[in-house]
Amino acid sequence: MTICEASAKWQGTLKEGAGRLRLGSGVFEGAYSFPSRFENGPGTNPEELIAAAHAGCFSMALSAILGGAGHVARNIHTIAKMHLGATAAGPTITRIELETEVEAAGLAADEFERLAQSAKAGCLVSRALAGVSQITLKATLVEATKGH
Repeated sequence: MTICEASAKWQGTLKEGAGRLRLGSGVFEGAYSFPSRFENGPGTNPEELIAAAHAGCFSMALSAILGGAGHVARNIHTIAKMHLGATAAGPTITRIELETEVEAAGLAADEFERLAQSAKAGCLVSRALAGVSQITLKATLVEATKGH
């Protein structure tokens, strides 16, 4: 199986320090800090990277599930909104909202919803995030037009 790697460097105290996150592939490297994580400051944060991973994983899982059911999506666009909240255990990912819009032809709305929910439940990142109390999905099907 594949082994993926990423690294983090941190210098200083929690609130005044700063660090850098880097993907092992080298395609992304970015700054992170207390303000970027908890106060909407500049830079990225671990939760934003998890959200990106979840959106990407779900989109690929949905593509595979649609293909297995004989449907090809022309376009899948997914947004993952990661909610960070306070709990008795400390800061916690309390909810993830997946929103996807799929352009596909010849797919009934009820079948699409069933397949999208299956992708949400089966995607690797959804399963890895099983400790998150609520992962929701809003799936919108857009009828593909011929010639596009």
